[in-house]
Amino acid sequence: MGNEAGVWVMHGMDATNPDCLHTVEQASEYMKRVGFLPLFKNEIPGFSLEERTEAGFWWCGDAQRDPWEWREILARKGELAYGKFFEKKAGFIAKEWLPFFANYRRDGYDFDARWEDEKASGKQKKVMDLFDTADEPERYSNEIKRLAGFGKEGDKGFEGVLTSLQMQLYLCCKDFRQRKNKKGELYGWPIAVLATPEHIFGKECVTGAYTESPEASRLRIENRIRDLFPDATLSQIRKIIG
Repeated sequence: MGNEAGVWVMHGMDATNPDCLHTVEQASEYMKRVGFLPLFKNEIPGFSLEERTEAGFWWCGDAQRDPWEWREILARKGELAYGKFFEKKAGFIAKEWLPFFANYRRDGYDFDARWEDEKASGKQKKVMDLFDTADEPERYSNEIKRLAGFGKEGDKGFEGVLTSLQMQLYLCCKDFRQRKNKKGELYGWPIAVLATPEHIFGKECVTGAYTESPEASRLRIENRIRDLFPDATLSQIRKIIG
């Protein structure tokens, strides 16, 4: 998706192309096969869900055809991690590749160890403390903002903090849900529900690559992109994976 002469343009694929993804099931299988995929177009041509789907169905509201709706379905199924993982923008990571992204992006640190080594900010700590209990393994994004002390009279930069924690694979999006009023009735647009990858996929999965160096995990990811997109430059690859 890009702004061209003041107009937002989707760079989709022709419906007759055999590589075009027409359903959420096809999209899920494709992402599991390639391993990870940004949601929107980036510097590596073809490396996005946007470029693998029909442009005209985005934001149409039909869950069967709309890739924007698919992201909610896929996050909810728990087979692919969804969050702001690529250049601080949204994308998917298959369970098979999640350990390598977590090892590389965390640089071998669980969050508590990162905090103890003074490599995490106080704002990040306030957010992560909200997930440090089995009673509250997941939270609405607006609830996180309030409980962590962000807002009009509190800390600033909430979206940046959430994005940084997703880029480091400490949080990801588990679902999108409507809120409930005091009567228990649903209202408003669905909003993001966040959780730790460990809660969704299990600690054994997420930390499964901790036995290798973060550098080795980075090289695995880089080489996978080279295999899929041989024309991608090293600078393009490193920009997209962080």
